Amino acid sequence: MTSKLCSESALAALGRRLRRQGKRIVFTNGCFDLLHAGHVDYLARARRFGHVLVVGLNSDRSVRKLKGRGRPVYSAADRARLLTALACVDYVVVFDQETPLRLICVLRPHVLVKGADWGKHEIAGNDEVLKWGGIVRLVPLLKGRSTTQTIRKVRRCV
Repeated sequence: MTSKLCSESALAALGRRLRRQGKRIVFTNGCFDLLHAGHVDYLARARRFGHVLVVGLNSDRSVRKLKGRGRPVYSAADRARLLTALACVDYVVVFDQETPLRLICVLRPHVLVKGADWGKHEIAGNDEVLKWGGIVRLVPLLKGRSTTQTIRKVRRCV
């Protein structure tokens, strides 16, 4: 893959290096299965909150646990490859837990971003980011774009 991939074990060092360079770190996460225009718009908007966008990507196991049987459609390796191809994404780190809380606590981003379909109290890392002086931003989503909707459309065509 590319140098945009970061291991979970290298995340703390990445965060320290970026802060030393005066970079404002933005973090978001998701499954990003069947990458679509809604994902790209969301990631581009998230990137605008800082200098560097780090994306936490759910592993195949965690996607199955969250989304159910038949998911993910694409493997974590393929999803990571697609995300790292986007100019707005600086780093991708795959995680195996249901939430990215551990990644957030290790990276200590200045800005935590989620889609506006989340309530701030539901967002993993919300309290922690606020405690160290960071901010949490909610980004509006493009209507009518979702992986679940795409899968339903494809199934109707088959």
